[in-house]
Amino acid sequence: MESLGQALKRVLQQAGIEKAVQQQTALEIWNQVVGDAVAEATEPIEVAHGCLVVKARNSTWRQELFFRKQDILEKLNSHLGSQLIKDIRFL
Repeated sequence: MESLGQALKRVLQQAGIEKAVQQQTALEIWNQVVGDAVAEATEPIEVAHGCLVVKARNSTWRQELFFRKQDILEKLNSHLGSQLIKDIRFL
């Protein structure tokens, strides 16, 4: 027998919206992934074509986030359970 989670995933795939749901999830878990300090200085805007767009409070934060980008990408995709996010663009 199929679990509820498996059934839901199958339905989402059949409807063609699984990727959109995962993209929305990426926005929702941003604060959890990056921690309180970064979360307070940023706002995830959207995911488009595998690129997460994040607004940073100022240029100092943009620079800091640029240096931490690879680590953030790995943590984010680990939480998502897939390599959905290919890049992060900081505004």
